Amino acid sequence: MAITPKKVLVIHGPNLNMLGQREPEVYGFLTLEDINAHLQEKAAALRISLDTVQTNHEGVMVDTIQNARGRYDGIVINPAAFTHYSIAVRDALAAVALPTVEVHLSNIYCREDFRQHSVIAPVVKGQISGLGYYGYLLALDALRSLLTEGDS
Repeated sequence: MAITPKKVLVIHGPNLNMLGQREPEVYGFLTLEDINAHLQEKAAALRISLDTVQTNHEGVMVDTIQNARGRYDGIVINPAAFTHYSIAVRDALAAVALPTVEVHLSNIYCREDFRQHSVIAPVVKGQISGLGYYGYLLALDALRSLLTEGDS
């Protein structure tokens, strides 16, 4: 049996539109457009259909997650600052129950105390932190594997 093509949504959170300009020593020199291009290339190699969204607004992120149900097979999310306090984003992810991988460019566990806790982690399949843009690529690999466990 052939592997069924999968649809994945990548959600980038607040301030990620400033990548390449904002604290490059922490977040790197790639822009969000660069990261999205790498993601599209990786998705094509994995035969994944990929859409990307960036928002600075919590309600928009919640709406985007809710609208993913029935349209996507999985989510890769970098909730950025919402990671540490947004019960609304956490609850939306729990409600849609799609396989989700949380990604962070920096290692949140080596940063300020307030950044070292994720309210998102308990409702996702896994978390990748501290590997820069490569973490997104690893998340796609992981999600593809999770989504195709029943295919062969």
